[in-house]
Amino acid sequence: MAETYTAKDFKSGSEVRWCPGCGDHAIINSVQKAMADMGVPHEKFAVISGIGCSSRFPYYMSTYGFHTIHGRATAIASGVKSANPDLTVWVITGDGDALAIGGNHFIHMIRRNLDLNVVLFNNKIYGLTKGQYSPTTDRGFITKTSPFGTVEDPFNPGQLVLGARGTFFARGIDNNVKHTSEVLLEAAAHKGTSVVEVLQNCVIFNDGIHDQIADPKYRNERLIFLKHGEPMIFGDNQDKGLIMEKGKLKVAVIGENGITRDDILVHDATEPDPSLHMSLINMAYPDFPVAMGVIRNVEAPVYDQEMKKQIEKVQATRKITCMDELLNSGNTWVVDGPNCSEPVSFFDKKCFVSE
Repeated sequence: MAETYTAKDFKSGSEVRWCPGCGDHAIINSVQKAMADMGVPHEKFAVISGIGCSSRFPYYMSTYGFHTIHGRATAIASGVKSANPDLTVWVITGDGDALAIGGNHFIHMIRRNLDLNVVLFNNKIYGLTKGQYSPTTDRGFITKTSPFGTVEDPFNPGQLVLGARGTFFARGIDNNVKHTSEVLLEAAAHKGTSVVEVLQNCVIFNDGIHDQIADPKYRNERLIFLKHGEPMIFGDNQDKGLIMEKGKLKVAVIGENGITRDDILVHDATEPDPSLHMSLINMAYPDFPVAMGVIRNVEAPVYDQEMKKQIEKVQATRKITCMDELLNSGNTWVVDGPNCSEPVSFFDKKCFVSE
């Protein structure tokens, strides 16, 4: 029987030192609520972070934790999970930490499909280092390192996940704690690498970056909350939905042009073909609502489980069972004979007898 916990059980006694109004406060509440709902003791969790504002996370959690180095949280978390598969390992990272210096580790963690839960804070800026543009900053955006506007196109985290053969991708937003917590619970239940992008507001260096979709006044019209097995419907009156027309997604109004509720696409997060999942990830306002919730959730071999099975198989069939047997296997030499009282060259065969 699972134990009963509350979010408070996962809060440390450390003073939370994020800026007042920072979206990180809401995200940590979502994570702590999700962990409490899992019914897993806090000593069974490990929270691993890199560098950035989000990476202070482990100090504020009553779990095991490791504040590592820039971009390496995913690599260290991979080692933690491989060494102790019984731990529930969470990676806390930001758009700069994960997708810039940590980009190579990020994609290969996903490719290997380790059983890790990654929470990717995306505020489209470097906040800790005071407002430089990041890998997710929109083209033309003015920052301290792009005073005339960036001349680069940004990464879309979901595209990276699917491109790296990702098995789970979801999206949440900082000011909707209940929904984000529900998404994190689904991520935790997934066997393999789960990546949850959380759209987060940096109140100091990029305030309001998500306002056009995050503001509760517009939320129902500009966001679509996907649920597996349910029609993809949104809007204040739940009268809009997604249909497929000429191989592309299109927004349709139910009741217009003969469109009925039965014409609306039903979300299938478990479909192995990632084509529709990619289209959902790419949807952007104002042409489409932004997709939230679990977009992709498919099964595939899990690295740490496969590694454990391989080790057990080798151990069961191995011929060498200890270090002495290993050292005495293959070509070895034993020092022996009457002429060996003085040091000799290894190649002086008169003092060596081959086994």
